[in-house]
Amino acid sequence: MKPPTHAPEFLASCGWEGAAILPLAGDASFRRYFRVIKDDRTAVLMDAPPPHEDPRPFIAVAEWLVGRGLSAPEILARDLDKGMLLLGDFGNARLRESLDSDPTRERELYELATDVLVHLHQHPPMEGLPVHGLDQWLEEVKLFTDWYCPAVGVDVDEEGYRSAWREVLEPIERDGLGPVTVLRDYHAENIMLVEGRDGIAHFGLLDFQDALRGHPAYDLASVLEDARRDVPPPIERAMIDRYVAATNHGDTFERAYWALAAQRNTRILGVFTRLWKRDNKPGYRRFQPRMWGLLERDLEQPYLAPLCEWFDINIPPEHRREPWKRAA
Repeated sequence: MKPPTHAPEFLASCGWEGAAILPLAGDASFRRYFRVIKDDRTAVLMDAPPPHEDPRPFIAVAEWLVGRGLSAPEILARDLDKGMLLLGDFGNARLRESLDSDPTRERELYELATDVLVHLHQHPPMEGLPVHGLDQWLEEVKLFTDWYCPAVGVDVDEEGYRSAWREVLEPIERDGLGPVTVLRDYHAENIMLVEGRDGIAHFGLLDFQDALRGHPAYDLASVLEDARRDVPPPIERAMIDRYVAATNHGDTFERAYWALAAQRNTRILGVFTRLWKRDNKPGYRRFQPRMWGLLERDLEQPYLAPLCEWFDINIPPEHRREPWKRAA
């Protein structure tokens, strides 16, 4: 992965002339990341090329999060016309690898992940964020019928699908919890462990440029029902209880948690299929068996019965995990 040709000029303009530019990461979007090294200094270069990407939402959310005591990358320099940001470097200790290398820390670190959300949700949502509510939830789950179902060759009852989702999600929108700032992609691969910072500031947050104004259950479901990492069910249970104890949201929150976990997991099944079929990224197929396992567990909740019935009728077992295991 080569840096953009204008990267050296940008770096020189902000005091990093002659710095080494090393590939760091990419993601499901057009954004790419590089580590910049000059003498004993390091930083991170974000390449968010227009017109595909706009770094301004990232800047706005980062500054808002820092203002509320959370850790987001410091914006060291910017060239918005070329979509380039120079960011503070959180280092290499990502939550995903830290957990995988030392599973004995799971409870400790997931407690901290939960506490970050408790703290975040104590603040009114950031102004100007797009709304994430019933209309958006219903639109997002269409990705499953638009992309997943054709990919595995099933014809489904789309009207019944939308009706079942509406029956499940309408009470969630009316439950009186929130709105809060929803980071949207809050999971173990978007959290860094920042050396020298304690408490909630120990977690360096990434990939929040798509933040929304929505329900407090969404991000907890995102981190505990992780598309890329298995979270033990006892840990998930304990963190739901921890959040509820801290917020006094009770059964209302738990009902929302399972409904929005199912909504998110169904959307991701469609998104990962689209990334394969449309964007030529077949590697995302390997996550689909996990997504099915999570969704099927969500659907066991009694108040998700209308959805469970629809999936049982329309998506038989042979069109769930097995095709993806073979494809991957």
